[in-house]
Amino acid sequence: MAAKENSFDIVSEVNMQEIDNALNQAKREIETRFDFKDSKSEIKFDGEIITLVSDDDFKLRNVVDILESKVIKRGVDIRTLKYGKIEPAAGDTVKQSVNIQQGIQSDLAKDIVKEIKKSKIKVQASIQGDKVRVTGKNRDDLQAVIQLLKEKEYDIPLQFTNYRST
Repeated sequence: MAAKENSFDIVSEVNMQEIDNALNQAKREIETRFDFKDSKSEIKFDGEIITLVSDDDFKLRNVVDILESKVIKRGVDIRTLKYGKIEPAAGDTVKQSVNIQQGIQSDLAKDIVKEIKKSKIKVQASIQGDKVRVTGKNRDDLQAVIQLLKEKEYDIPLQFTNYRST
């Protein structure tokens, strides 16, 4: 009988419902706050990209602060938010696009695989689309990989999912 193979996936996923909830809370706060009275500040979301609009850089910074505080309160890691450049927009306003980072980009996936190999832990790591699968015979080795990656600081939050024993 063959030895058991254990595996798990390293992913970076965002709960879009929580993002939506955070955006709605941020919009409500902007509508009711005194310092935003008569301001052109708003948050738009098309399901992919968040667009922040405000009167000037200072007010836009406040919109970002409100957004981030709501995202954190909803339990979403703010590293999932990737900010674009602040640009002039229509009607004497400024805007900024915010991408929601989902999945592990191939460069980062390669770095993660390289880091796992460098550690000499007896596991195999392979890139599968926008996630990394780690397999090994020993569960303790898989735990060691999770610990190793948790200690590293990456630009995006990583989750360890799909733990299997075959």
